[in-house]
Amino acid sequence: MVETFYQPSQSNPLNAEYLFAYQITIENRTPNALKLLSRHWHIIDSNGTHREVEGEGVVGQQPVIPSGGSYQYTSATNLNSDIGKMYGSYIVENLFNKKKLTVAIPEFRLVAPPKLN
Repeated sequence: MVETFYQPSQSNPLNAEYLFAYQITIENRTPNALKLLSRHWHIIDSNGTHREVEGEGVVGQQPVIPSGGSYQYTSATNLNSDIGKMYGSYIVENLFNKKKLTVAIPEFRLVAPPKLN
């Protein structure tokens, strides 16, 4: 699950600088504990700018998510326009058999509230 939050106090529309926070909840619906090893994001704004961000874990952590459990974190990204989108993937490790899996993160939109009027 993803919730997004436009950050007007940290944005400067006159300079085409828009900051969005997002909160992600990851649920482990497998029978085994999973360790989140890395992330890979595609970040696209309405001007056509496409960036990719990769790295270990999320927000400096590589959490272990027990079977039936969940993990929630908040992060942020900047855009050069007031509308954009993100999608990507996580690499997780099944701690029972040590197999690595790629988990797709569905696309979600980043929209500044003035655009919704």
